[in-house]
Amino acid sequence: MLRGLALLTAAPTLLLLISSPARAGVPAPPLPADAPAGAVTPAELMSEVVTMTNQRRHANGCGLLAVNQDLTIASIEQSQHMARTGLFSHVWQDGTTFEARSRAAGYAQPSGENIAWGYRTATEVMAAWMASPGHRENILNCGAKSIGTGVAYASSGIAYYTQVFGWD
Repeated sequence: MLRGLALLTAAPTLLLLISSPARAGVPAPPLPADAPAGAVTPAELMSEVVTMTNQRRHANGCGLLAVNQDLTIASIEQSQHMARTGLFSHVWQDGTTFEARSRAAGYAQPSGENIAWGYRTATEVMAAWMASPGHRENILNCGAKSIGTGVAYASSGIAYYTQVFGWD
């Protein structure tokens, strides 16, 4: 199966307490009606990605990231855009960047973005991001304090993932 990763950076049990995008007040996109059998809902994947990100950070001496509603909105928009257009890029054709999407959603200080497509599970996408030096750097940037995640399925059933990190 084809898969992709990209990143962009600007200049344990308690983890479950902050891992749900729903806790940030943001509804996750639904599972498409034609999703493959056994597909996990975007909300579940989003929550798992946050939990696994915080587990990696904790294991490497970084503080836990708080789920931020504005970053979650920006992440969902990015994932939905990639799923809808098939354009796998941090920059939309109109020039919109993750910084601009984050600010438009109400978040002033985004620090980085990781995107991926084609991974079936949160475990797979996290393993790929952690194996990539730049993605790993975004995840383990101890200066980051907030996260938003987004997952959306294309009509083909392929999942598109986004993590946006913030300084505050």
